[in-house]
Amino acid sequence: MQQTAVSSLNISLHDLPALTMFRIRLRWLMILTLLTLCGFLAAAFWGGTQLASPTRRALQDYHLDFLANPSAHGVSVRHFHLSDRTPCLIIEPLPSGTLGSRGQRLRSQLLAEKIDFPAPGKILGTLVLVHGRTGRKEDYLLIAERLCAVGFRCLLPDMPAHGEHPEACVTYGIREAGIPARTLKESAEQFNFQSAPSGLLGMSMGGAVAMQTAAMPKCPWKALVIISSFDRLETAIQKNVSDLAGPTLGHIWAQMSGWVYEWKTGIRLQDIRSDLPAQKISTPTLITHGADDHVIPISSGVRLFAALPEALEKRWIVIPKADHANVLITDFPIYAEIAKWMLNHIG
Repeated sequence: MQQTAVSSLNISLHDLPALTMFRIRLRWLMILTLLTLCGFLAAAFWGGTQLASPTRRALQDYHLDFLANPSAHGVSVRHFHLSDRTPCLIIEPLPSGTLGSRGQRLRSQLLAEKIDFPAPGKILGTLVLVHGRTGRKEDYLLIAERLCAVGFRCLLPDMPAHGEHPEACVTYGIREAGIPARTLKESAEQFNFQSAPSGLLGMSMGGAVAMQTAAMPKCPWKALVIISSFDRLETAIQKNVSDLAGPTLGHIWAQMSGWVYEWKTGIRLQDIRSDLPAQKISTPTLITHGADDHVIPISSGVRLFAALPEALEKRWIVIPKADHANVLITDFPIYAEIAKWMLNHIG
């Protein structure tokens, strides 16, 4: 009996270091699991917050250079605010007919195709340009320079939660749908020009806003251009987070980010859809998308285009070798295509 007790004691003492190591490893595993969970929750909170209130893009050096000397680009620039405090720019071609280098190039491209457009300095109509997520109105100064050169006045509003707009959250067209038409109406009253004819252009998030706007009753637009936008925001987000974290964790991450977004805005991600308003659009529509877009896959743009009414005058353009960020700065003459679309329907 005594020998058995001693033997048991020896086994317990022998096993003590192993048990201690097991407990230490278990404790560290629990700590690492907790830290991983906290990190995942923080990432989901950050993702939802960035969807609702993206980090605001500061004015860039090229913005400041342009604004300091707009005549070098063949345009005039004036700042104004809408009645709801939305900050805007109005960009107009110089009456003297002076052109910037980008405007000259676009006019040369259109001349080579024997496209009719007005003499420098003349205005055929007005375009509202809606920027994308994390952008600001000044990002479209160089786009406005080109379009002013072929006969258009351009209006550039800041979207909520972007630039200098006072609102803190963005809803990807759900609550912003009235801004483009209000920009057109109030600027025409303030600067004494005819609001018609007019066109609308939006990129990415701005494309979603433009889709919602163009689907509204009695919309003023004669032409619509959508660049690299989505059919469903939830699908685009799911794709991006799955690329980062894998399908399973990506799905969970997207769901939790969506809950944070809904908490901040009162809107569910699954309700932010451009394919539904697309079905109601009667404005001639050009949709273009980069072939190698890793932010909003081209399949999303294809579905958006397919959602437009069959009887609608519409066109689909794929920009070769273009990702989301460089879709407007490849060798493809996308500005000539945009200008032709606007001139054909507004000019």
